[in-house]
Amino acid sequence: MSFRLGDIADKTENGPLRGIQREIACECWFTSRGKSIPRLIKVMDEEGMLHTIRDIQLLTTEEKTYCGIQTVEHLCRINMGGRMETVKLIFTKESCKWTIVKI
Repeated sequence: MSFRLGDIADKTENGPLRGIQREIACECWFTSRGKSIPRLIKVMDEEGMLHTIRDIQLLTTEEKTYCGIQTVEHLCRINMGGRMETVKLIFTKESCKWTIVKI
């Protein structure tokens, strides 16, 4: 008797997403193999000012599941206000929305 664990192992749970999430607009390029690469983001600050960030360095991309919700998590370095910051750009597949989480 045998059984397959591949489907279960591929969908490991990462628990709740930690950090303060802010909704963003993201322009993304998709390769011919379906890999997503963020190219531009727009984020609103605490004062309501809209900032456009084009200087995005993609470090890693990983598919994760948070509380049963499938996401694609991009670890990036961005130029925010003249200083480089490491952030996570998270695409939620179910709702097709982007969020940013500062690390």
